Amino acid sequence: MKKIYILFLGLILIQLTNQIHAQEKKTILIFGDSIAAGLGVDPSQAFPAVIQDKIDSLGLDYEVINGGLSGETSAGGLRRINWVLQRQVDIMILELGGNDGLRGIDLSSTKENLQQIIDRALANNPDMEILIAGMQVPPNLGIEYTREFQNLYPDLAESNNLKLIPLLLDKVGGRDEYMQPDQIHPNAAGHKVVAETVWETLYPTLK
Repeated sequence: MKKIYILFLGLILIQLTNQIHAQEKKTILIFGDSIAAGLGVDPSQAFPAVIQDKIDSLGLDYEVINGGLSGETSAGGLRRINWVLQRQVDIMILELGGNDGLRGIDLSSTKENLQQIIDRALANNPDMEILIAGMQVPPNLGIEYTREFQNLYPDLAESNNLKLIPLLLDKVGGRDEYMQPDQIHPNAAGHKVVAETVWETLYPTLK
């Protein structure tokens, strides 16, 4: 009976230790659109999952939450940010605006939406680290719109003192070996490259 009691206590201690360890983990929210969501690939192949694998391999106490939603615009992100922030978030990677650009939405609206997302995130947790992912759009909407869209992200990063991930798809865009046939979404190999692009800016934040 005594041995059973000791074994029972041991199991409880193990469970409590695991719970405490889980609570100590910090949270990385990747808040974005279909690229973060991994449209067209298995969720385990999307770049948020690849980043989690990197974190786990290094024994870092961070949990990556994939907050990607296919088709999401900056306005849609603004509508759901408060719901997403109901749990503690220590680092947020903001990956939104691409669908705005593809639809030719007025970029002053896009910039304001992204700014409000940043403001709400920091109001929720003033110590939150925010990384913003730069994006670009095809030139079919005109040179001025394309240039203004690309400058939107560095401008937001500078005005809010955020870390910038320069051009999320820069190393995969236009390359068939990394892109799905739609030439918008990375394939599994492309997501690995995107994860490396994100990691270059994210990793110094984790150390």
